[in-house]
Parts: sequence; structure tokens; C-alpha cells
Amino acid sequence: MNGLCLMLTAVEPSADALGAGLISALRQRLGPQTRFVGVGGRRMAEEGVRSPFDPSSLAIVGAFNAIAAYPRVRRLVKATAALASAERPDAAILIDAWGFNLRVGLALRRQDPRLPLIKYVAPQVWATRPGRARALARSVDALLALHSFEAPFFQAEGLETLVVGNPALVVPPHAGDGHAFREAQAIPHDAPVLLVLPGSRSGEVKRLIGPFGDAVRRLGEARPELRIVVAVADEVAHEVRDRAAAWAPRPIFVEGEASRWAAMRAASVGLACSGTVTSQLALAGCPMVVAYRLDPLTYRAAQVLIRTPYIALFNVEAQRFIAPERVQGECTGPVLARDLGRLLDDPQLREEQAKAQLETVQRLRQGIDDPAGAAADAVVDLLSRRGLVQPRASSGL
Repeated sequence: MNGLCLMLTAVEPSADALGAGLISALRQRLGPQTRFVGVGGRRMAEEGVRSPFDPSSLAIVGAFNAIAAYPRVRRLVKATAALASAERPDAAILIDAWGFNLRVGLALRRQDPRLPLIKYVAPQVWATRPGRARALARSVDALLALHSFEAPFFQAEGLETLVVGNPALVVPPHAGDGHAFREAQAIPHDAPVLLVLPGSRSGEVKRLIGPFGDAVRRLGEARPELRIVVAVADEVAHEVRDRAAAWAPRPIFVEGEASRWAAMRAASVGLACSGTVTSQLALAGCPMVVAYRLDPLTYRAAQVLIRTPYIALFNVEAQRFIAPERVQGECTGPVLARDLGRLLDDPQLREEQAKAQLETVQRLRQGIDDPAGAAADAVVDLLSRRGLVQPRASSGL
């Protein structure tokens, strides 16, 4: 194992968190002498990965935004390939970010056809563009999928696929205490709390902050006792604070994973940008309204391509709207305020929705309590079959 070098590429906040967890688990299995290189954000930097560029510049949502950003994407793909050429990794793990990492994988394959390529997080072919399953099967050696319902799409194309679980479906040990959060923020135990989560990308914040703020104003005017908490992602902290500072009722801002979990447990209801956080809210027992907006041109294209009416993962699993989803034209202040008001005013409705959310998320977990460890075991098994590490008991990859 001496001198083993693994490359990871993660250009989105959620992928950065996955990468950091995987590095930590791999280091436990392979030893401290293993080197990790690649592209990542703050979380992977804390694990020792020095990224050649800031990946936040690739936080692109929407087909037309991606087209405009193509020259930058191409330049950063070349920079990533150059890093691989200099570091000569023994394997590369490409985390999420379908468009960017597909190009990186092709570039790495051209440089070294023998380099093992592992894709971590499957593209959502169940929702749109099923042809990506075949493209991925031709581009990488193995796939680590987060959910069991994804695997058949890729196995049908001959791609070795292992379900390793989704860390977002596991409550961390530092999940926080809702009662303690209310005490620390001087929120009465019986006061209703609305937790607002406006996203982790600048584009999401810009498109959602207006209707979210309008909904907050309407709810606050009708319910003077309502308290507002805004969970701020590190990547957009200044932007969210600047844009939401003038909201009425005046919000309490929280940052950091532990504080966010405590706020989720303290909240009566949540208003969330679609993404990983919706599953976390479900695990915390918080009923919610899910919202999203794309730019108009991208949305028109999406209407042609997308094959599912659901965006929240637990709604996809249940094949029904456990939580309301308000997308595009329905994502307005009046509509969001109406949906949230129903939850705030009906304790039984809140309880029933929270129970259904939690049951569905627990079903999605597939009994996997340590997704990062399962992913690390899969990587080690693949490397052992390539003769790069000592063989381990097979985990199925």
C-alpha cells in the first residue's frame, strides 16, 4: 500500500461532503500513508486535498447556463487532467456532477486507459435522459449508487453497480437538540418556528429568496408569534444574509451542520429548496414545503426531458406528494404561504406528514448505517482486484 494515491473530484457542496467522508473512511482502511489528491471544496480541504481551483465556479444549474459556461468547464477539465498527469493516481473517484465528471473521466481515460475510474453517485436517469446509463457504462469501471432503485438502470447496461447508501439519510451523532436550540435563541417552547433553507448555490438563492421572503412576510403578518430561522449554507452565507436581513419577521440566522440539525429539530415546519436537505428535514421529523425555480429557458427544456412529477427524494420513493412541491410558476409567496399556513395551523396534519416523510426515508436507507464506510469498502475491493491493495472480504463490487 505504500505510495498509494487516490484522486477524487467533487465540484458541488454535497459532493464535497461525500468526498470528505469517503477520504476519512478510506484512510481508516488503507492507512495514513495513502495520498489523496483532486478537486474539492472546504470539507475535502480539511481532509488534506489541495484543489487546483475553486470548484464553486462550477455550481451551474440549467442547460443554458451550462452552455454559456462551457469554455470555463473545458478549461477546468483540462486543469483536472493536468493534475492527474502530475500526481499519477492509482485510481480516480468522480463524485456526482454528471456533466463535469463525464468529461473528466473521458480525459483521464485518454491519458491512461488502465486507470480505474469509479463514479460515486448515479446520474438521475430515473428522472430524465435514461441514455446517460449507457454513456456512463462506457466511461467508467464501476458505479457506487446511493439508492437501490437506481441500480437496475446501470446493471442493465453491464456496469458494475453497488448500492452504498446515502449519508443524507443518516442522522449524525451531533444532530443537536431542538429544545436547547429554542432556549439558546430565546424562542418560547410553544411558539411556532418556520425554518427556511434557500439553497447552497447562488442561482438557487437568487431565484428563491424573493418568493421565500414574500411567504415569510405574509405568514408573519397573520401570525405575530411566528419565529423565523434561516439556515445558511457556507457557500452562499453572505448572499443569504444580505438578501434576507430585511425580512419581517426578522430572522435568526444559523450556520454549520450541527446548528442546522438543531434548528430542524426545533422547527414546526420547513420551507426548503429542493435537495439533500429535504431528506434531512424528514429525518429530523420536520414537515415541509419543497420549492424550486429554474431560469425560464431551462425549465422549458426540462419539461420535455423530465419523466417524473416529483423532486423530493421521499416523494419519488413514495410516488406521491407526501410534502407539497411548488416549482416554477407555483413557487410564489402567496402559494408558499398558503401551504405553510395549513401546516402551521393543523397539528394533526403536521404529525401525519412528518410520520410519512420519516417512514419513507427510513425505507430508502436500506438498513445501511454507514454509507461512507460502505463506499470505502467498495473502493478497496475494486482496488484489491486490481492488485493495488491487499485483498479484503468482498463487499459485492
